[in-house]
Amino acid sequence: MISTAITSIEAFPLDVPLLAPFTVSSTQLDRLQNVSIRVRLASNTEGWGEIPALQPITFENQETALEAIEYLRPKLLGQDAAAWRTCAENLTEWLVDLNATRAGVEIAILDALTREWGVPLYQFFGGVSNELTTDITIPICPDQEAHQLANEYRNAGFMTIKTKVGLDIADDISRLIAIRQAHPDCALILDANEGFTANEAVRFLEALRNDGIVPAAIEQPVACDDWDGLKQVTIEGGVPVVADESCRSVENMLRIVREQLASAVNIKIAKCGVSTALEIVAIAKGAGLQLMIGGMVETRLLMGFSAHFAAGIGGFKWIDLDTPLLLADDPINGGYTADGPRYSLSSTIAGHGGSIAIAQETS
Repeated sequence: MISTAITSIEAFPLDVPLLAPFTVSSTQLDRLQNVSIRVRLASNTEGWGEIPALQPITFENQETALEAIEYLRPKLLGQDAAAWRTCAENLTEWLVDLNATRAGVEIAILDALTREWGVPLYQFFGGVSNELTTDITIPICPDQEAHQLANEYRNAGFMTIKTKVGLDIADDISRLIAIRQAHPDCALILDANEGFTANEAVRFLEALRNDGIVPAAIEQPVACDDWDGLKQVTIEGGVPVVADESCRSVENMLRIVREQLASAVNIKIAKCGVSTALEIVAIAKGAGLQLMIGGMVETRLLMGFSAHFAAGIGGFKWIDLDTPLLLADDPINGGYTADGPRYSLSSTIAGHGGSIAIAQETS
């Protein structure tokens, strides 16, 4: 058997509490309930991946993700990890709706493969850089809490703050004023998570300008299938519009480019998988759209992979890989190192370098 043949794939619950409840326009999260994946090759090399399970943002919950790995196991055993794009195509057929699960398996396979080859993932993706600087997110919360968080993040060196909006326009404006007062020099990215209509989003951005606040960008202001609304905000909003939930596939990306629906796209590996994400990046760059790298609510397993992806490819204007900083515990061994907003990726450790000791002990 060749050394890169897949001989084992295992899944483990990955439960981590958050430091504080995380509220967005579509849901509230108190703890992360994801799934970690370990792939082992014939050489005994291991690779690690993660499935974020955040309904309704992901189709999966933790239970369905664990069940999906059981379904996949006999299909994947014996497959050659070196033919990872073929594996990705097969996963697309086997898991029609479970994009996050498919992505987690792709990540584990690529991590195992690059560890076998002795190559850091950022070098595998192009080697442009091994450093990134992330933003930090403030959820929908009372003004005083937002002010306090913004002050703490300013002191920690964060120069870009992303804040959730979309539940109540007046509350959103008041919260943004509080953030701006605490951190006058920060760039502001607004993420509505589909919370506005197009007219609401345009009025919201106009009201912010009247208060002297001009965001760096607004992310997914309208429902994912409201293509006309997305274009309206892009034309009338006066700030760059980032498509997130509206960009889950190559077909979505092509439509965004063809109809000029957005100024930028947010690449989230869990939305579409690694192979598809590479295609989306290529289309966006070819069309001159800006790029953001982001994620769901994830540990340093998936965030680390995304950091290698963006740093290796290069050209990402916005880096939104902060959710490990919002967790009450870090179950990951190894991986990237963080100094405030600055992430450093090792040039000597292969793969993304992260693993979970607890899962290793129970296997």
